[in-house]
Amino acid sequence: MPTLDLYHGLNPSLQYGLDLAGTFVFALSGAMAGVKRKLDLFGVLVLSFVAANTGGIVRDVVIGAVPPAAINDWRYLGVSLLAGIVTFISPSAVKQRWNPVMVFDAAGLALFAVSGAQKALAHGLNPIMATSLGMVTGIGGGMARDVLLTDIPTVLRAELYAVAALLGAAVVVTAHVLQLPSEWAAVVGAALCFGLRVLAMRYGWHLPVAGTER
Repeated sequence: MPTLDLYHGLNPSLQYGLDLAGTFVFALSGAMAGVKRKLDLFGVLVLSFVAANTGGIVRDVVIGAVPPAAINDWRYLGVSLLAGIVTFISPSAVKQRWNPVMVFDAAGLALFAVSGAQKALAHGLNPIMATSLGMVTGIGGGMARDVLLTDIPTVLRAELYAVAALLGAAVVVTAHVLQLPSEWAAVVGAALCFGLRVLAMRYGWHLPVAGTER
């Protein structure tokens, strides 16, 4: 597989790595959510796969990269199931100081927002749509996970969720337009998205909420 020019996209191996890393951490968030709800092994594995791959599947279908990578490449399924099994067997091994579902969700959000925007650019989408698709890639898995658990999706109620994904994707797209190194843009975009999401959780930053007094 040829390497893309530095100023036009990520090395395909790095793009693939970002996708798998995002898949793994989102799978952890889905599996932890299943464990918290006391689902059986099958339920936990379903949630791990859905949380890890829904955003990527939506992205690939929209840009015409079919069949989607999550279905066409066994590694996506393998990574998702591995995360689910590890979490089911030893949930304490993946617990963190903060809510582990939200921390892993923030990491997956950052990685997928960046990789989604990069893949959209590689398939010729314009900057605005590439930024939007990066956001959709980031929020899709968490939305599907919450819907299966009959929760209001995090993106509709949490502190700066979609906004963080949009900013992370926008960094990548802006770097592409300005012909700046894509690798650095991916690092900065992911760090910005993750950092903003974690800070928003820590300090309660959020957009105006319907029905609240100003």
